[in-house]
Amino acid sequence: MRFNRFEAWDADPGTGQAWEGSAWIGGDTQRLWLRSEGEREHGRTAAADLEVLYGRGISAWWDVVAGIRHDFAPGPSQDWAVIGVQGMAPYKFEVSATAYIGERGHSALVAEAEYELLLTNRLVLQPVLELELRGQDDPVRGIGSGLSSAEAGLRLRYEVTRRFAPYLGVVHERTFGGTADYRRDEGEATRETRWVAGVRWWF
Repeated sequence: MRFNRFEAWDADPGTGQAWEGSAWIGGDTQRLWLRSEGEREHGRTAAADLEVLYGRGISAWWDVVAGIRHDFAPGPSQDWAVIGVQGMAPYKFEVSATAYIGERGHSALVAEAEYELLLTNRLVLQPVLELELRGQDDPVRGIGSGLSSAEAGLRLRYEVTRRFAPYLGVVHERTFGGTADYRRDEGEATRETRWVAGVRWWF
């Protein structure tokens, strides 16, 4: 299993924690994937999900994945059908694009790109960009249609070993459209920048 992010912050709005991890079983051509990510803020779980996916290699660098996702938060739990691609783009950008079809016609698309810049044999700078789009409004969860959110992060890690690397970084998150309107109605900020500290590890 690999935790790409396991981090915490202490920003002006309050403290929080976040994780993003994945595990797989199988060979180079076929794999069973488990993926999970989430956040806790002010001592409560703000978002959490788990995906169970079948992945099949379609080239040396790309996999197609399909399966199911369960959201534990925010709001009432919900299930999604999942299909997507993930792999290595030219210039060694790690890219994933995943489409979700949920209950009552809900749909979403999440795209993520990251890059690893090797500064020394142990010091690695990692920029990450993630975009989320929604097919329709979801007032229960405070999410609007269209471009819902964007998150850009820059993390500098020190690889004590290839399997264990603490890091420091900065993350900027911004919401758009209806999602931003829902946040304003709740008295929440539509954009946030925070410093984070965490660890990336394999086991």
